[in-house]
Amino acid sequence: MSSPERPAALPATALLRATKRLLRPLVRMLMQSGITFPVLADLLRMLFVEVALTDLLTDEREQTDSRVNLLTGLQRREIRRQRQQESDPDAIPPIVTLSSQMIARWLGTPSYLDTDGQPLPLPRVASPDAPGISFDALVESITTDFRPRTVLVDWLDQGLVTLDADERVRLNMAAFIPRPGSAEQIFYFGRNLHDHIAAAAANIVGAGPAPFVDRCVHYDGLDPQAAAALEASARKAAQRILVEVNSVALGLVEGKTPDAGIPATLRVNFGVYVYVEDEAGRKETPA
Repeated sequence: MSSPERPAALPATALLRATKRLLRPLVRMLMQSGITFPVLADLLRMLFVEVALTDLLTDEREQTDSRVNLLTGLQRREIRRQRQQESDPDAIPPIVTLSSQMIARWLGTPSYLDTDGQPLPLPRVASPDAPGISFDALVESITTDFRPRTVLVDWLDQGLVTLDADERVRLNMAAFIPRPGSAEQIFYFGRNLHDHIAAAAANIVGAGPAPFVDRCVHYDGLDPQAAAALEASARKAAQRILVEVNSVALGLVEGKTPDAGIPATLRVNFGVYVYVEDEAGRKETPA
């Protein structure tokens, strides 16, 4: 019988082969960023101990160095060292929360959209004809910690918005993609890949039906023209479904009175990705 902390006997060889493949682009990115193996190895030691204690050995009476040693293969001396280190919480940068909420509201609120469902250009301040429709009103509906002018200047610098000849603020539809190397992009990199792997892992180790959706459309042996056409179609479909799901989410949470008897602690992350690779030369094309 399997022990409680090992719910399923997975084929180790196949699992390691898959792990090697999913880690390869991560290792390449770390090396390109100057992060060496000893740094990653120490991070993995810490993570093995943390997962053993928080995810697998949930009964405090089982959280002995011997049990952790059995699960992780780490020496007791190393386990004690890791226990003494403070955990680094996965904090969300404030700008991530602010930007994502504002963009979500702009793309999901009917009064901010035209008849085709596209984001309207917003006047910087409200007009008598549309007193609640302005960039200032959008900012103030999310936060009072930042002045609308400050947010506008920052977004202009980032290229998230532009000002037209009438001084209206226009949303750049590529605003879903943070600047390369920014704190926002790195945050979403960690969160989105974590959630995708967590969903796939839950599907693998679960005893019943797969609890999460994890599907893809993939074709190989394509010529450049066909690959470009398929990528363009996938990008268009991804943008459409993201906006649609965002609108549903806003409708579920906007103006809803919290139920004191039901804790609001759940989160849902829905994502899409497109990837193109030249299998002949193993050259990767950003998608």
